[in-house]
Amino acid sequence: MLRALFAPPVDMVTTPPVGVYKSAGLGQITDHLFVGNSKAASDGALVAALSITCIINATQKATEPPLSGLEYMWVPVADCPEEPLSAHFDAVAQRIHAVASRSGRTLLHCNAGVSRSGALCLAYLVRYQGMTLAEAHSWARTRRPMVRPNPGFWRQLIEYEREVHGRPTVQMIQSPVGEIPDVYEQETKDLIPC
Repeated sequence: MLRALFAPPVDMVTTPPVGVYKSAGLGQITDHLFVGNSKAASDGALVAALSITCIINATQKATEPPLSGLEYMWVPVADCPEEPLSAHFDAVAQRIHAVASRSGRTLLHCNAGVSRSGALCLAYLVRYQGMTLAEAHSWARTRRPMVRPNPGFWRQLIEYEREVHGRPTVQMIQSPVGEIPDVYEQETKDLIPC
């Protein structure tokens, strides 16, 4: 199983391993999956240099792929907590998996490469890499530190993990900044003094 290749160690470091591509516009999550923003996805030279064969666009606006011959999937969703992003988890994960099985590479993007594409990436890691949601989040954040699904997407991811693995490893908690997943508890603890 691919999990052995990508499973995060218990004491996960905060920098990606040598050879993993990371820039402001995108981050390499696995050998075959990149998560980024719209600007990176529209950069034909970058897409070609990274040997991207499929672009998955998780924005409200369909765009033309920057190069001909690329597979293209449009997931028309808004970055709103009420948006039913989970309706797309399986289809997107299956597409990423299919592209990888043909030795292709996918660039999954939304406007900023933070919430929608981050959530879809986590769903893929949970479904096809055998990671728990907590492991998937830690893994993705070492490769694209700004991955941060909105609270509604987190609730959907928690339910998705329950469906896939039988139990969730992340829960929503109250914090000084509102409801957040417990994986953010430490970083938000001192944001607002009592």
